[in-house]
Amino acid sequence: MTTLEAPKSGVARLLERARDAFTSPKSGPVLVTAVLFIVMFVAGGVRYNGFFSATTILNLLVSYSYLLVLAIGMSFVIISGGIDLSVGAVLALSTIIAAKGLQIGMPPAVVIVLILVCTSVLGLLVGLMINVFQIQPFIATLAAMFLARGLCYIIAKESIAITDPFFTSMAQPIILGPRLSITASVIIALVVLVIAVWVLQYTRFGRTTYAIGGGEQSGTLMGLPIARTKVLVYVISGFCSGLAGLLYSFYTLSGYALTGVGGELDAISAVVIGGTLLTGGYGFVLGSALGVLVLGLIQTMITFEGTLSSWWTKIFIGALLLVFIVLQKVLTSRRA
Repeated sequence: MTTLEAPKSGVARLLERARDAFTSPKSGPVLVTAVLFIVMFVAGGVRYNGFFSATTILNLLVSYSYLLVLAIGMSFVIISGGIDLSVGAVLALSTIIAAKGLQIGMPPAVVIVLILVCTSVLGLLVGLMINVFQIQPFIATLAAMFLARGLCYIIAKESIAITDPFFTSMAQPIILGPRLSITASVIIALVVLVIAVWVLQYTRFGRTTYAIGGGEQSGTLMGLPIARTKVLVYVISGFCSGLAGLLYSFYTLSGYALTGVGGELDAISAVVIGGTLLTGGYGFVLGSALGVLVLGLIQTMITFEGTLSSWWTKIFIGALLLVFIVLQKVLTSRRA
């Protein structure tokens, strides 16, 4: 005789789905990041007066809108199984081009177009080196990093202030309510985030990007445009780096050759903490956005504490990276 299993209750089914979601290599790390952000936000609210508020979140978005755009570009690259070490230097190059161009009298619209075209072309060259000449992404983007940083010093060694009316207007707060405000940079970053989510989740290009990270040979056998997609992800990363540099210029109203030193590591950290697998194939742009907020929340909590050195930010980020890399390894090995 066979025994019939009793039907599971609604609570049991819900718990089973939650367990499956948290143990999935695709969604597990993202959910852990979301839980971590909520726990940190609540803990900060308990410990510090005025921390648990919408103002804190809006301030994070204002301060880290440039990093959000940088992480979005990095997400495309890492999901495809690559890496881009040039984004911090390209960000700096964008700020220098903006400041110098405005200083010599170029119209803001021309400066903005020039920056986005130059950084996209640099990304295109990197993508072609990787795809055509089979150069490792680490080496190709390292070369681009040195090139961009060197160009910064050729254009200007000193910091250049930006006084252009359009750029200064972009830095002005947009009042949403009492003690609540954002800037135009936040709106731009959120629009880029929405577009990136749509591209990765609902277009053939996005599906091909995931396929390359999951297994390039399999994608080739399926007839997917692997070569074109591998090049385009670096074009997107270059474009996002240029746009991030513009947002950083709006925020600081200056251009400086040393801007963005270590920016590539911050972007990679945000993407990994946001649940994207370093070897590619898994990840969400929304997870990267959560990763940026977690990094910003760490810095904000240290600032509220007042007694800790800013270097503790790096220590906590390093510890989080180790935890998430181990978590990714455990989840992927279980599904192997």
